[in-house]
Formats: sequence, structure tokens, C-alpha cells
Amino acid sequence: MIAIVTPEKIELSPGVVVHFLGTWKDYQMLMEQLGDKANPRIKYRPGEILLMSPLPKHGREAHIIADLITVLLDHLGQNYEAFTPMTMELPEISGLEPDYSFYINNWEAAVGKERINWSTEPPPDLALEIDVTSYTDVNDYLPYRVPEVWLYKKNQLIIYALNNDSYNIVSSSRYFPNLNLQEILAECLEIARIRSASVAMRVLRGRFPSTSLDI
Repeated sequence: MIAIVTPEKIELSPGVVVHFLGTWKDYQMLMEQLGDKANPRIKYRPGEILLMSPLPKHGREAHIIADLITVLLDHLGQNYEAFTPMTMELPEISGLEPDYSFYINNWEAAVGKERINWSTEPPPDLALEIDVTSYTDVNDYLPYRVPEVWLYKKNQLIIYALNNDSYNIVSSSRYFPNLNLQEILAECLEIARIRSASVAMRVLRGRFPSTSLDI
């Protein structure tokens, strides 16, 4: 397993997570060094920096679950904005990169935006994280007050809802309250495993067709 982190080079084998002490300035230097590279992922907590190189399983599951969310939002006729990747930063406090972020109730605040001021503008309504390597901690989203975080870990979808100053596990999503997401996702992933992600999405769209909107 390779893990090289120097001022000249960052190289991690797939599945590797590296934790080390660091300042906000160190984090910014690493962000500049990585530039637009999607790999490795980087996260900042006060006094700590984490780097993670995703496994192929990570990207595949993120893609399927994000597509599921968009199909269901289209079925409900809900406007939204979706981003991946997106870096969320609060200087000296936090820096992280959700797998996917969705603006749903606050979609108008994100339309056409190239940059977001995390200190003053609304956060995503829903953040999606795939955790294959124990890299994710839902509490990383507390400084941003993201209303809902989906964590997919060990073949299980866990939905966290923000309640005052903590995240609680809930049985259903505020955005899809009448849907059994565990059942729908399990079916999609099984079809994707056997027949491909494209077939899984076509089956899902057949079950949840888009609502026609007047433009």
C-alpha cells in the first residue's frame, strides 16, 4: 500500500486513508497542490488533515445513489441543483468534499453559482457520502448545518437529520417521506450488480417516471 505525501508529490494507493497533524495553512497548501485532481480526497478538521484515495466501489455506489436521488426528485417534480465534486470550506474550522451535494429547498440559491460563500449562503439541503474506508464522520457537516446527510456504509443507507446542534439517525428522508428508500436502493444496487447501472436506472425511471413541467 503506497502513501506518499510531500510538498512535491501526493500519491495514495486506492483505499488508503492518511491522517496527520496540520494547520489550516497546511490544508490550503495541499489543496493548491492537488488543484483540480479528484483523487485523493482531502478533509480538514481543526489541527488535523485527512487524505483518502477512493476505491472503484466508492465511485460506483456514489453514482448509483446520486442517480437514484435525481430520479426521485424528477418524479416529484422538484427543482434542484446537484454538484460533484464540491469543496466546502470555513476558514480555520472545516474543509470537506461531499461525494454529491443537492440543493432542493434552496435550489434557487445555487442556480448559476460558480462559488459559494459558506459563511453567509445556504448549505446544500442534502449531502451524500459513501464510506468504504471509515473516512466519513457525519459531524464534519455540523459547522455548515446541512439539514440531511446520507451515509452509505457496509451496504446500508443511514440517513442523518440535523436536530439543533447534532445529527440523529432517522427512518425516512424529509425529501422523500413516503418512500422506502432502503428497499428502492437495495433493488437498484442488485440490478446494477447483475445487469449494469444503466439498466438499474431505466428500471427505476419506469417505476418513478418524471413529472412533466411547464417551462
